[in-house]
Amino acid sequence: MAHAAPARIRAHRPAGSTTWLAPLLAVVYGLWAAANHRDGGPITTANVLHGVVAGVVFGALFFGLRSVSARLPRELRALAWGAFTGIAFGFLYSLTGASILRSIVMAAVIGGVVGAMLFYRYYTSEDATGHHD
Repeated sequence: MAHAAPARIRAHRPAGSTTWLAPLLAVVYGLWAAANHRDGGPITTANVLHGVVAGVVFGALFFGLRSVSARLPRELRALAWGAFTGIAFGFLYSLTGASILRSIVMAAVIGGVVGAMLFYRYYTSEDATGHHD
């Protein structure tokens, strides 16, 4: 009797899944935060430390949200990414010397737009159970 060969089990990775994205974005974010904190002045230890801390916190939050967001329903996933984007942008914007009210408004606008765009993307590319077509 002939038997079928056992099927290979592959670890499922979502399309576009990358492990290098979080560190790359963390470095870019840290450099951007350090440059905004420096405000055109000389590079100091405080500026470098500020950039490193901002980059590490951003990278850790990005990595954590990316690993958890796949299990969230589309509404909460879009809300989480919109909030993350708005907060990250608002922090960078506040380092430019803008008023706190303007930073909050800009962060809310950016976060709202990103959240709405992601909700539309998730809504049109998933079925009712949250699986991709």
